[in-house]
Amino acid sequence: MTNLMTPPTATLIGLTAILMWSLLSVLTVATGKVPAFQLAAMTFAIGAAVAFASFMFRPAAFGALKQPAAAWIVGVGGLFGYHALYFLALRFAPPAEAGLLNYLWPLLIVLFSSLLPGERLLPHHIVGALLGLAGTVLLFVGSGASGFEAGQVPGLLAAFVAAFVWAAYSVMSRKLKAVPTDAVAGFCLATAVLAALVHGLVETTVWPDTAAQWLAIAALGVGPVGAAFFAWDVGMKRGDIRVLGAASYATPLLSTAFLILAGFARPSANIAIAAVLIAGGGLIAARDMFRRRG
Repeated sequence: MTNLMTPPTATLIGLTAILMWSLLSVLTVATGKVPAFQLAAMTFAIGAAVAFASFMFRPAAFGALKQPAAAWIVGVGGLFGYHALYFLALRFAPPAEAGLLNYLWPLLIVLFSSLLPGERLLPHHIVGALLGLAGTVLLFVGSGASGFEAGQVPGLLAAFVAAFVWAAYSVMSRKLKAVPTDAVAGFCLATAVLAALVHGLVETTVWPDTAAQWLAIAALGVGPVGAAFFAWDVGMKRGDIRVLGAASYATPLLSTAFLILAGFARPSANIAIAAVLIAGGGLIAARDMFRRRG
């Protein structure tokens, strides 16, 4: 099915992952005080369970789990490695600075894409990515980013490495184009198991207090920590990787917008300017796609 998918369609599917990830912050806040790795184990398990449930109607999909070691290393290494590093960053570094370093990954995806066979990095791709980066910097500076101390360096380094891990995972997914997207179900299940092991070693279990918190966890597992990874896989393997990289800068902006709508943040002039920069950068980077559709 995906072999017959056109690049514009795959790109649009990849963009839905960005929309789902923009709900990650507001849904995470709504989960209460569940520890990070416990939350990762629960949500990745839900995402895997939903995928495996769909396999019941497509028994042949179970064959997608039979992949070479390289595919499992990239898949599990990308999903678990990125989240482990990001959680480590949030534990040791200020959230604003950690988030800013982490959001180097869209720019890295655009730059790394030039290493792929048949891909060309043109000036408007770089301009679009840099405008998105500028908007993201403005967004985080406006949120009250402060200086950092020597003890926070490991956390900041973890955020920086996390950006490289996610960009590398995304671009290498293109190299593993022959691996079907259904294999992501196995990667999610393995990530859930690893997160549960780390949780048992370093965290104390805290269960949700209310039905609303359980619903938020379920929503995370179905969307941002579930379907989003499948949509992203389709986009990376079949879509325009440079457009998706530049468009990814919309994630922190949309995330902030959802936090404002939920009452967890306040609107500001910085957010409005960041919106113009990020949207403009995304449109510039996507110029080729719009021409093809025209």
